[in-house]
Amino acid sequence: MMNLEFSMLNFFVFFAGAVLGAIGFWISFRLKIGKFDGLISSILLKAEADALHIRQAAEIESKQSVLNQQKEIELSWQNEKKKIQKEEDRLKMREDKVEARMNAIEKKLGEVEKTESLLKLKNESFVLKEKDLQERCDFLISELEKCSGLSSGEAKELLLSKLTNDVKTEAAYLMRKIKKEAEEESEKEANTIIATAINRMASHCVSEITVNTVPIPNEEIKGRIIGREGRNIRTLERLAGVNFIIDDTPGLVVLSGFDPIRMHVAKTALSELVADGRIHPTRIEEAIEKAKANVQRQIKMFGEDAALRAGAMNLHPELIALIGKLKFRFSYGQNVLEHSLEVSYLLGIMAAELGLDQAFAKRIGLLHDIGKAVSHEVEGSHAIIGHDLALKYGESKWVANGIGSHHQEMDPLTIEARLCIAADALSASRPGARSGAIGEYVKRLKQLEEMAAEFEGVDRAFVMQSGREVIVIVVPEVIDDDGVVSLARDITKKIECELSYPGKIKVSVIREKRVVEYAL
Repeated sequence: MMNLEFSMLNFFVFFAGAVLGAIGFWISFRLKIGKFDGLISSILLKAEADALHIRQAAEIESKQSVLNQQKEIELSWQNEKKKIQKEEDRLKMREDKVEARMNAIEKKLGEVEKTESLLKLKNESFVLKEKDLQERCDFLISELEKCSGLSSGEAKELLLSKLTNDVKTEAAYLMRKIKKEAEEESEKEANTIIATAINRMASHCVSEITVNTVPIPNEEIKGRIIGREGRNIRTLERLAGVNFIIDDTPGLVVLSGFDPIRMHVAKTALSELVADGRIHPTRIEEAIEKAKANVQRQIKMFGEDAALRAGAMNLHPELIALIGKLKFRFSYGQNVLEHSLEVSYLLGIMAAELGLDQAFAKRIGLLHDIGKAVSHEVEGSHAIIGHDLALKYGESKWVANGIGSHHQEMDPLTIEARLCIAADALSASRPGARSGAIGEYVKRLKQLEEMAAEFEGVDRAFVMQSGREVIVIVVPEVIDDDGVVSLARDITKKIECELSYPGKIKVSVIREKRVVEYAL
């Protein structure tokens, strides 16, 4: 019971506490709400005051901005107005100038029209005068035709014919004069250069001939050379490629062949066999092989020595070998290698006198007859063969042209190539340099006479100075003085085109008319 009362007491106390707490909370809440309402009212009042202040400041600022913009627009408008005024002034000035120019043009047009009218009147007057002059000219021409008995066309042809003859005569005279002066000057200069070149070059002038015999000490050696049943001589001929002629000539064995190198190999081998005394096929084969090796070494040595003497550097090894082979080649008895070196020296001196490339000129001179080293193996002219060989072994087209044109078989492209023609002729034509066959000499002289006699109006032709000069006598009734010049030039061109010769040939044409009368 007491416990129940105590529990109810506790519940009542708890309930009373809860009611009191709720009442206290409600009272404090109302107090806070009252404070919050006052704070909110004060905040709203302050916000309204700030908004009013901001609105007033914004209105003032916008009004000031509008005023500033108005001032800027007004200032800009004044500037644009000034620019427009200035442009209008400039346009007005230009318009005034254009108007002044138009006035000047109109004035000039008026003057031109006035001048045109005057010219038109004068032109009409000239047309009338021209018509009158033409009528008078026709009248005078008809009177002249009546007086002379010739028509105007015939008179024109007669006048043109006379003028043509006069012009031809003057042209021939002028051509003779210019040609004579040019020949005198060029001959003088050429003689000076050639004389200088010859004086500065000391070279022997000896004509060489190939030796085709081998001396033997006694006649017993001939039997050894022939061998049993001719086996030794057959072996010699087979390996050497030449013929061994053993006849009744005492103390000599004659060699016959067309290849000079083979001839030299055979001669060297036979000389060694004769000196040794042991002659049999095996020994012959050894001697031939040894001789061939010695000759190849000699060829290389001769080529290198010639290139060094001529100052020709960087030559292809094959060209050096070909140059060395020229030592065993002869042209009319003149050694081709010595001739090539002589041409190289002459060409270098002449090039130096003319201010040209001396090394280039000497290179052309050394290689100009390189084709003769293989001309017996290849068909064609040695000059053209040399041209092709030079290109094949890396020489320039200018050097190749100098080689190919030294006998005028192609057009020379450089002055050095033209000098090579002169140097080659000079080396070949010196007295004693070459020994030609009498048959070829007589044939060339006869051919020269026949060439000169083929032309119309030639009476007689004589070859003088061993073929160095041709004297032609013409019929004076057929060829006049002017035709003599053309005839000499035609004969010269024909000789150059159809005849091969060293040096130069002088052609002299003589026209002589004699009148003989007897006083009785």
